[in-house]
Amino acid sequence: MSDTRRRVKVYTLNEDRQWDDRGTGHVSSTFVERLKGISLLVRAESDGSLLLESKISPNTAYQKQQDTLIVWSEAENYDLALSFQEKAGCDEIWEKICQVQGKDPALEITQDPIDESEEERFEEMPETSHLVDLPPCELAKLEEIADLVTSVLSSPIRREKLALALMSEGYIKKLLQLFQVCEDLDNREGLHHLYEIVRGVLFLNKAALFEVMFSDDCIMDVVGCLEYDPALVQPKRHREFLTKTAKFKEVIPITDSELRQKIHQTYRVQYIQDIILPTPSVFEENFLSTLTSFIFFNKVEIVSMLQEDEKFLTEVFAQLTDEATEYGKRRELVNFFKEFCAFSQTLQPQNRDAFFKTLANLGILPALEIVMGMDDLQVRAAATDIFSYLVEFSPSMVREFVMQEPQQTDDDVLLINMVIKQMICDTDPELGGAVQLMGLLRTLIDPENMLAPTNKTEKTEFLSFFYKYCMHVLTAPLLANTADNAKDSLEGSTKINPVCPDNFQTAQLLALILELLTFCVEHHTYHIKNYIMNKDLLRRVLVLMNSKHTFLALCALRFMRRIIGLKDEFYNRYIIRGNLFEPVINALLDNGTRYNLLNSAIIELFEFIRVEDIKSLTAHIVDNFYKALESIEYVQTFKGLKTKYEQEKDRQTQRHSRYRRDSRPMEDDEETWLNEDDDEEVETLVEKSKSEEDFPESYEKYMEAKKGSANGTNGKPTATPSSPPSPNSTSAKPPALPATAVTKAGLVGLVDYPDDDEEEEEEESPRKRPRLGS
Repeated sequence: MSDTRRRVKVYTLNEDRQWDDRGTGHVSSTFVERLKGISLLVRAESDGSLLLESKISPNTAYQKQQDTLIVWSEAENYDLALSFQEKAGCDEIWEKICQVQGKDPALEITQDPIDESEEERFEEMPETSHLVDLPPCELAKLEEIADLVTSVLSSPIRREKLALALMSEGYIKKLLQLFQVCEDLDNREGLHHLYEIVRGVLFLNKAALFEVMFSDDCIMDVVGCLEYDPALVQPKRHREFLTKTAKFKEVIPITDSELRQKIHQTYRVQYIQDIILPTPSVFEENFLSTLTSFIFFNKVEIVSMLQEDEKFLTEVFAQLTDEATEYGKRRELVNFFKEFCAFSQTLQPQNRDAFFKTLANLGILPALEIVMGMDDLQVRAAATDIFSYLVEFSPSMVREFVMQEPQQTDDDVLLINMVIKQMICDTDPELGGAVQLMGLLRTLIDPENMLAPTNKTEKTEFLSFFYKYCMHVLTAPLLANTADNAKDSLEGSTKINPVCPDNFQTAQLLALILELLTFCVEHHTYHIKNYIMNKDLLRRVLVLMNSKHTFLALCALRFMRRIIGLKDEFYNRYIIRGNLFEPVINALLDNGTRYNLLNSAIIELFEFIRVEDIKSLTAHIVDNFYKALESIEYVQTFKGLKTKYEQEKDRQTQRHSRYRRDSRPMEDDEETWLNEDDDEEVETLVEKSKSEEDFPESYEKYMEAKKGSANGTNGKPTATPSSPPSPNSTSAKPPALPATAVTKAGLVGLVDYPDDDEEEEEEESPRKRPRLGS
């Protein structure tokens, strides 16, 4: 098994026409009794398991590419490839395949799949030369050559014959010499014919032809032929772009000439496929599958060669982390690593693991800390892309690094806090970068990928770290934008509270933060519960129910819905004590009779409480808000809550009367004592927030950059932070219900039609029900 000649990688082609690596092993050809024929067997070099067992069928078309690849199809839409470490091993297996099929090993393909009608026509053809007769390679014959190349594309057999003829006579190089003549003579007709010829030769999809066409002395002439598309008035200047505009930047000089040639070739072939060639039609999309494979295996080879050059990578990292490195040089180094990581996705899983471990050992994460603090937006964007590759590869590796940082530095320059800062200060109006960073943060704090058996304490340790050093940075914008007048907002003095973020970009940012906090409520039961209680966070979040941006109000409501969905009595007592249903009910009343998403989401919240029969919340809602809600009759939710409440009250009365032994007034005293005990328990946690700051001073630094970019907008200045109102304050008391009779709401449709929204924009909908506290 130590014979490197037979060492291969097994690839399969997926639905996206990309090659998936199935593993590395050693190939052999032997008779398999079960398959009743000579078969190709590949056993994994790691554990000897069977990676491939494929019978060499007499009718299967095997193709040899680039001297070290054998490609074939075993069934419709199931392509296989063996990539050999050495050419000698590929030749041995190719000879065995040709021996079984009775073919000449000198051929690059054993046969092409053909339909029955073509097979019948081929059998009826007289025995003539197996090659296509090519016209002489002359200027006068270019039109005839173009017609011939175009005509064979629909026939697999004729494509194969033409490819053999082009290779056997060195025809490609002769055609490219004619191109130079035509260009010197400005012979546009001849140049147009050469465009059709070269394009047709590419569509022959033969690796042997690609080796000739993409060699150093031919590829620029191939690009030149493809400039003269007959459909264009003026030819494109692709060669000028490749030679003058596109510059090959060596961040560190590459001394390996073979590696340099492979990088140049891959870039130019990728340019031909992506830029020059037109998008293939449905009937042509498989014509360039070999070209895609050519680029894929080139990238694998480039990454492998760079990874094996330890001196090169060590020098790159040394310059990247050196404080004396020039600004422009560091930008080039970061862009190099971004492209390097992108190329690494072509590696097989075990090689990709080794690649990222090599980067980690060389210090990629400390280097990212440096570049993420730079002012250059392009550099920060490239660093974010690299960071995303690392998080995707191993969240645990990133977590382990960031947990070691507090021993060496302060909170402001922690890598994870720098990621949060970059999310907060994203200048993109659509917050595209912030969305990407939020996804990375979610991956890092997701307990589902903290289950590695090697470190059973990772979840506890990292979450404790995150809530101690990072959570205050994440929630800083939320606390800053809901700091003042929280009491007024809960009492319903205005529809759009002055501290509510009316700026669209700020509202989007707060929505992202709320989405992440909602995720924490679902997955971090203990840590997030303590944080919510200590900061009185739900009260601050519900201030956003007053936002003019409905999507932000819905995010705030979703946060509360997740908390209630846990059915945790500790949370329930906190909500009751703080009277936190009031802003939600005010939003429902302000919405009037409009049946929209906000209306549905609020009703669903109360319907959940009714269906799940959460007794403490049901009693609180009915006792304090039922008079304001009884007019809502188009759903039975609130009447159902009242029914549940009365049923539970009747059960309690019957239970007390059944077991009452005397007339002593002990029950009231006991109930009062129990209620006081519960209240004190919640008060103790909530009142901790009085002695703590609501958000860190470091946030002011974070927001300066964001405010600077927002000068001239209509966004309102951030209010001075203040402590949240105590649950014992007047805002926590049940609201004074309106004394006037409530007008009954009429039935509304079940669909929110677009014209309803237009009417709402033209004039504000009158309030159909009085607001709580008015």
